[in-house]
Parts: sequence; C-alpha cells; structure tokens
Amino acid sequence: MHNANRRWKLSILLSLLFLIQVTLTACGPSVSSSENSSGKSNGKVIINIGVQGSTGILPYAREKKYFEKAFEKVGVEVKWHEFTSGPPHFEALASGRLDFGATGGTPLIAGQSGGVDFKAIAVTKDGKKDNSFVIPKNSNIKGLKGLKGKKIAVAKGSSAYNFLYMAIEKAGLKEEDIKIVQLQPDEARPALDNGSVDAWSTWEPYTTAAVYQTGAKILVNGEDLNINAPGFLVGRTDFITENPKYTILFLKTYEQVRRHLVENLDEVSQEIATSEKVDVEIIRTVLKNSQFILSPTTDEFKKAHQEQANFLYSVEGINKKLDTSKVIENQYIEQALQEIEKEE
Repeated sequence: MHNANRRWKLSILLSLLFLIQVTLTACGPSVSSSENSSGKSNGKVIINIGVQGSTGILPYAREKKYFEKAFEKVGVEVKWHEFTSGPPHFEALASGRLDFGATGGTPLIAGQSGGVDFKAIAVTKDGKKDNSFVIPKNSNIKGLKGLKGKKIAVAKGSSAYNFLYMAIEKAGLKEEDIKIVQLQPDEARPALDNGSVDAWSTWEPYTTAAVYQTGAKILVNGEDLNINAPGFLVGRTDFITENPKYTILFLKTYEQVRRHLVENLDEVSQEIATSEKVDVEIIRTVLKNSQFILSPTTDEFKKAHQEQANFLYSVEGINKKLDTSKVIENQYIEQALQEIEKEE
C-alpha cells in the first residue's frame, strides 16, 4: 500500500497545512468588526453553530428554531454557519468563527493534528452504519474480496476514504488490488449509475438515496465489519471554557431535539421530506440508520476513536501519533444529562 499511503498522506497533509495556517492567523482580524472571536457582538453574546446536510439533528433544529428559542431566554443570539463536510468546521473553529459543530471522527483527527484548539464534548452516534460500499443493482461483486481489480469511487479526506482503507485491509487486499477514483458525491453517483465505476465508498444520506432511487445494493457497511466510527459534537475551547452555562444549554437543547426526532420519527421524516422534496422513505431510512444518541465519550468510544487515529498514523495519513483523549471533554455533557434527569 506504499502508493496509497503517499497519496493519502499528501491529501491529508495539504488539508492540515491549511488548518495550521488558519490557526496561526486566527488571532488577526479574521472576523467582522461587529463580531470577535470571543463570541460577542456589540457586547451581546453570540453562539455560532455549524451545520451540514439536511437530515440530522442540527439541520432539523435550525429549521424549527429550537436553539433560537432556548437561547433567547438567556439573552443570547444564535447564528448558523453551513458547511459541506467536517473539515471546514475546524477551519472555522481555528479562526474563532465557530463555537459548536457536529462531525465524524476523521475531521477531529485532522483538526487535532493541525493544532486546532477544540474539545469533543459529546458523542452523537456510533457511526457503524454511516459508511458503506454501494454497488449497482446488476453488479456481480460478492463480498469485499470481489472488489479486486475494480474501480471504486470515494471522496478523498472523508470518513468514507478512511473506511475504504480499513475495509480492504480487513479483506486482505492491497491498494494495488483496486483502482481508486477520487470523486465527490455529486460526481460519484453519476459514475456509479453509468458504469464508470464498479463501487462507491460513501456515507449517509448518499447510500440510502442510491438504494431507493436506482436499486443499488449495499455490499458491506461499517456494522458488518464492526468498524465503530463515532460522531461527535465539538466546541471551541475558549468559548466553552468561558461560557460553561451556554455549553450546557447547547447540549440540553440538542438532547431535546434528538428525543423529539427519535420519538416522532415518522412525523419528522415527513416534515423533512416535504421541505427537501425527497421521498419520505429515503429520509426515514437515513434517520433510522443514523441511530442518534447523546452520550459522554465512553471507554468504548474512546477506544474506537483512538483506533481510527492509530490507523491513519500507520498508513502515514497523519505525520504524528496522537493521544485523542486530550481533546475529549466529558464534564459538560455529564452535567447536562444530570440536569435533564433532575428536571424530569
């Protein structure tokens, strides 16, 4: 996997160099004059929340203004910032433009490697079903070993990229046994549909959309391979340290939204499907597969996250070994859940 290692290392390190550059310039005038990195605008506290996609807890909360209603009671303004993936969250955290966000574990590892000052303040899912290999409905590929000699589409730097390498290693395949085609989801889906690639390593909601819309099949997912890939809520260290009560309120509000979504899955699925003009069965399946939780980073999740970092280091995806426990901070989620229990 020597060639794969070099390409993986190059793509990750280029991202890290950008992250480091942003971090070094974060103390400069990187935000507007009305808003500084302490999260205040003209003396009023602001919380800046990152959001991506349209089917998760935070996108739904933004649509329904859960956080606006909660923070209005304590005189705090909420601002939303939309991102296409996890890595840009950490660029924004580094520059002081973001206070909270939700991402998969791979961006956390890149952010820690790049020196971004953040904390993982809660786990939002175990991530086992998030990443999958998708194949066309008429494909004759059987099992991971059937990928030998095949073209596989994947978005570089994504959790699915990491999943691809971990999966083929489990299958006893080497990089030279497959042909990797680096494509973003909007390019990979047409390539799969027209036969330009034989398989696609991707994540939700793209997996479910391909299955429902084209009859594509899931060859294998993280649950099949017992690959834990926990997702996290992250917070900018300075903000959460200076504003513990707002951090706890953020977590309590997130839990309120999560419970409503889980307990009213059909209703929420219909709302999102109507808003996004998508088949309700796609939304329902994506939400079920996401298996949303809100938990401290337990020993199990710590181990899974550390194993991801160790794997990236072993294939030279990052250039130093990390102790991922250094960015894990459980005190806020533990207090938030205790307060919720007392209030019930």
